[in-house]
Amino acid sequence: SLFRLKDLEVPKLGDSDVHVKMLAAPINPADINMIEGTYPLLSPLPAVGGNEGVGEVLEVGRRVTALKPGDWVIPADTGLGTWRTRGVFPEEMLLKVPSDIPVLCAATLSINPCTAFRVLADFESLAPGDSVIQNAANSGVGQAVIQIARASGIKTINVVRDRPNLPKLVERLMALGADHVVTEEMLRKPEMKDIFKSLPRPRLALNCVGGKSTTEMLRHLQPKGTMVTYGGMAKQPVMVPVSAFIFRDVRLRGFWMTQWRKDHAQDQGSVAGMMDALCELIRRGQLTAPACTEVPLQDYRAALEASMKPFVSSKQILLL
Repeated sequence: SLFRLKDLEVPKLGDSDVHVKMLAAPINPADINMIEGTYPLLSPLPAVGGNEGVGEVLEVGRRVTALKPGDWVIPADTGLGTWRTRGVFPEEMLLKVPSDIPVLCAATLSINPCTAFRVLADFESLAPGDSVIQNAANSGVGQAVIQIARASGIKTINVVRDRPNLPKLVERLMALGADHVVTEEMLRKPEMKDIFKSLPRPRLALNCVGGKSTTEMLRHLQPKGTMVTYGGMAKQPVMVPVSAFIFRDVRLRGFWMTQWRKDHAQDQGSVAGMMDALCELIRRGQLTAPACTEVPLQDYRAALEASMKPFVSSKQILLL
């Protein structure tokens, strides 16, 4: 295995540093990709895994003004290495979050809900009553899309893979606020027309699968609609029928949260605006953490294995 649990000394606190006690950190697909070396960002080895999580500030260097002991913080960017109990980080690598939200919401806030927020906001100007179609709707991003869309009056058509316990999954997504849940097979069926009797065809499609699933989703997109790809779980290319390009003028775009953060590093207003909006939804009970399984750090091997199994509907969260 590539992993070991190691005891290290906590480095000395510099003037602009923050000593953080980590509370909880999830295992995301991108964390695994980084470890496998199949991600565009690679940490110099030996490295601490984990790009997301929440911690409590224990102590701050004398130049640190924005944070104080007791504050909750999350990574401002990828590559922080959150799978640890303690860390000393430069102040600019951390974002303060309110400590009145549930710890699992804070631990899973910086990647999936932010991705969901941006893909809903940045590509099509959606109004209440408009609809969105997405695949892998039970993923962390998918669950956040359902809830954020619901809070804004936007309808969601949610595509999932057929599986043994499908009715249970459908029920769970409907409880989050999904308007329709369909399997990939159903995308091809004439019954899809029934859905569009009650809601408009989507202007926006969100893809994190690729392959056949994407081609099938595109069929249902409105003319001049946009499909945004933010992941490729099927490890297959996005195939677009020529007719969709010519006769329906669909747009294909890509989105990577890490790049958005880089592009907006100087624009603290847009980052703060997004975080405030998400925290407000969490406080109102309109955005919850994805289904989680909490695992103590020493059981990290079991958690990593569980996170790589197919049809996992629960995110593994290391408790630190």
